[in-house]
Amino acid sequence: MRKLVVVNNPKDWDLDVEDVEIVDAQRYLTDPAYTELKSARIFNLCRSYKYQSSGYYVSLLAEARGHRAIPNVTTIQDLKSQTIVRAITDEINETIQKSLSKLKSKNFTLSIYFGQNVAKQYEKLSKQLHDLFQAPLLRAQFVYNKEWVLESINPIPVNEVPEHHLKDLYKFAKAYFARNRFSSIRTNKKIYDLAILVNHADSDPPSNDKAIQQFIEAADSLGFYTELITKEDYRRLSEFDALFIRETTSVNHHTYRFARRAHADGLVVIDDPVSILRCTNKVYLAELLTKAKVPIPKSMIIHRDNCAKVTEELGLPCVLKKPDSSFSQGVVKVKTEEELQEQLQEMLSESDLIIGQEFKPTDFDWRIGILDKQPLYACKYFMAKDHWQIYNWDGKKKDITGDFETVPFADVPFFVLHTALKAANLIGDGLYGVDLKEIDGKAYIIEVNDNPNIDYGVEDKILKKDLYQTILKSIKRRIDNQKNLNQHEQ
Repeated sequence: MRKLVVVNNPKDWDLDVEDVEIVDAQRYLTDPAYTELKSARIFNLCRSYKYQSSGYYVSLLAEARGHRAIPNVTTIQDLKSQTIVRAITDEINETIQKSLSKLKSKNFTLSIYFGQNVAKQYEKLSKQLHDLFQAPLLRAQFVYNKEWVLESINPIPVNEVPEHHLKDLYKFAKAYFARNRFSSIRTNKKIYDLAILVNHADSDPPSNDKAIQQFIEAADSLGFYTELITKEDYRRLSEFDALFIRETTSVNHHTYRFARRAHADGLVVIDDPVSILRCTNKVYLAELLTKAKVPIPKSMIIHRDNCAKVTEELGLPCVLKKPDSSFSQGVVKVKTEEELQEQLQEMLSESDLIIGQEFKPTDFDWRIGILDKQPLYACKYFMAKDHWQIYNWDGKKKDITGDFETVPFADVPFFVLHTALKAANLIGDGLYGVDLKEIDGKAYIIEVNDNPNIDYGVEDKILKKDLYQTILKSIKRRIDNQKNLNQHEQ
């Protein structure tokens, strides 16, 4: 993959870096050689990214040509919105306060060159801001009002870098371009690059180590270069064609930021950010399923004005769910009025809305895996020992989960499959795990998971390697379709 530094004037970039070409913006925009270039990484160092400026068009046309631009158009737009800047940087507030705590002034300007600053004490803050706003040169303006706030962050025109910073700028640039992540050697023999997001410290990840290895082998057989990445690799997303998240997802979490950034960068993403938003909020799901007349246990959206009616509506015992609960965490069964009021007070102090459902005991829950709006696998998850859920996080290690049974589709009741498909198809066409209870010949949706378990020896019990192949073929097909669409639009 060719590496091009695009500038308005070649004199703006007086640095010779191995394997990096310097191209003026006008030439990149108009020369047919660059229009027809199949694979390139564009480092846009134009003096301005204003709408309809040459810098803006460099990133825009790079995207249309299938080149990888840094910054891309999404980042350029994000930088213009103070609301987006505040929302995105809220997650690094602790780093901001700690990094700037010793300053005596009420204003501070931080210059970020390829993710670094000339002062060592701002190294962590510079890196995190660069991870969130991937542009080569950035200027962050902070103001102090009770605490430090990022007021704005803007690109620095390369010709406006102070002369006394140039030595450091060039040192940072050489280190940046020398990193292995920009190597093109590995891409020559592979069709596409796939990132699998994992968390090695997770004690109960959605895929165990053997399953991850099966995914890698399936990807390799289909022509993917595959790399396991972690939350530390946020800045590297633009290297890949697809992101497959195999870490428990949540909206207020780096997994959602990865999905959002990858989607904005044009990568194929499973789980996509829309599915994460929809599936991880139980209030949304309850409203969606009720409106679509998909059967769920009797439910109510509880808030402070109606919490006195819970017993009347649902009876006791009943189940209370935090909106963003997952893997049975944040889900409680209350047996008495005293327990109910205690749990309501605690949950409503954290969220203005929670979900209450009637208690429907069963020996097992169905899990129907669905991909591309088609059933993928079917399992029965039995309740944990002496517990009412399939997970008992307070139990002994061996008793945290119950048994399982992977079931051929021929042995799954039609109404279970039909109900699962109806629920999942309301969310999208991604990879979902639909949990249902079967009671008296009827299926009730418990939840739709955007990040279902795919564990070696469990969900793959029937399909074996074909399960992993099916998922990777779907990712490849999505990339192919996206590439074809982009070429057609050109």
